[in-house]
Amino acid sequence: MNEPIHVAIIRRVKPGRERDFERELLVFAQRSLVESGTRGVHLIYPSSSSGPNEYGILRTFVSDSDRTAFYKSALYCEWLTVIESLVDGEPKYRELHGLEAWFRNPSSGGPPLWKMAIATYLGVVPVIMFLSLTLGRLIQNWNFVLNNIVFNGFVVALLTWVVMPLITRALHGWLQTK
Repeated sequence: MNEPIHVAIIRRVKPGRERDFERELLVFAQRSLVESGTRGVHLIYPSSSSGPNEYGILRTFVSDSDRTAFYKSALYCEWLTVIESLVDGEPKYRELHGLEAWFRNPSSGGPPLWKMAIATYLGVVPVIMFLSLTLGRLIQNWNFVLNNIVFNGFVVALLTWVVMPLITRALHGWLQTK
């Protein structure tokens, strides 16, 4: 199974053009969700700590080829034309990996490491306890190496696709304050 591709984009909007940009951004985000290979988009609006008029767009794609196709699509090229008069400079793109994809806020640089550690701990403990009581009992008689490979594979999968997305959403406000 391919790992999803996460891309963070920062756009700086010209003063006085924020409402126009926000309207166009919302329309574009909604239209873009039907594109093949697109898993989701999160819009991050400026806060007082993010600097003036910086908007974050977090996109997730099924694969590398889906990401490449999206950024070459007619829809994306049309979007760039529509917002040309609303933005200052070129977009900043950054591909996100691993823990960074869970925690990254493109406008603030992400939470401090100690907050990421606490959030991760809050995810890991219940997952390991749950799996120890369920899967662990089923595979306890397996070879030590195989047991650990399977058990830890389930831990990583549950954290990546279920638990950490829930935790980062639930703790978003706390994680993003310095």
